[in-house]
Amino acid sequence: MKTLYEAKNLIKKYKSGEGNLFALNNVSVVFESEKINTILGPSGSGKTTLLNMLSGLDYVNSGELIFDGVDIAKYNDKKMTEYRRNNIGFIFQSYNLISTLTVRENVELGAYLSKDPLDIDEVLEQVGLEDHKGKYPHQLSGGQQQRVAIARVLVKNPKVIFCDEPTGALDEKSGRNILELLQNLNKKYKTTLIMVTHNPNIANMSHKVITFNSGEIVKEVTNDKVMSAQEIEWA
Repeated sequence: MKTLYEAKNLIKKYKSGEGNLFALNNVSVVFESEKINTILGPSGSGKTTLLNMLSGLDYVNSGELIFDGVDIAKYNDKKMTEYRRNNIGFIFQSYNLISTLTVRENVELGAYLSKDPLDIDEVLEQVGLEDHKGKYPHQLSGGQQQRVAIARVLVKNPKVIFCDEPTGALDEKSGRNILELLQNLNKKYKTTLIMVTHNPNIANMSHKVITFNSGEIVKEVTNDKVMSAQEIEWA
């Protein structure tokens, strides 16, 4: 399988009092394309910092961050914006939908930001919202709103989708359904998924699992048997 990301000796530090706080301390990791990856760890461990570095939301202090053969750690602001627009999608715990736009109009925003968007109606059907396209966010359940957020990202046709606690605001049934949807989209569109979560059981549906603590990777596991979202236990 092709290597999509290769991080080498990443350091991200912030000034804290008289010294430095290392959010990432000499982190090296590889993510393959078309796989589901999970990053675990307690709050403040560095997992979200790594997500921000990989996705181009923030810059490293030193190290290499190779994406598709190119070191994006050397990018200036303009190049980084292009990188995010052309390659990256984000799914957050809060759905970040525009309340005055319908489901279809929210998804259209994602298509507008892409050079090679997928068909909007096909994507709405894939996420199970073909009968809700004319509704507004306040008329939808939390699970349905997260599906709109996923559709808005998917229609961009990104190489990578970053998920920051995508089920954090959902009950177990809705959370499982969202994870099942993400798993199905990974299979259908070959989109690489990188998820940050506090729920260790989600790791069982991932091909690769990274565990962080104090800015360092303390465990790295590759799963030979990947479970379905409906099979995993729920924390």
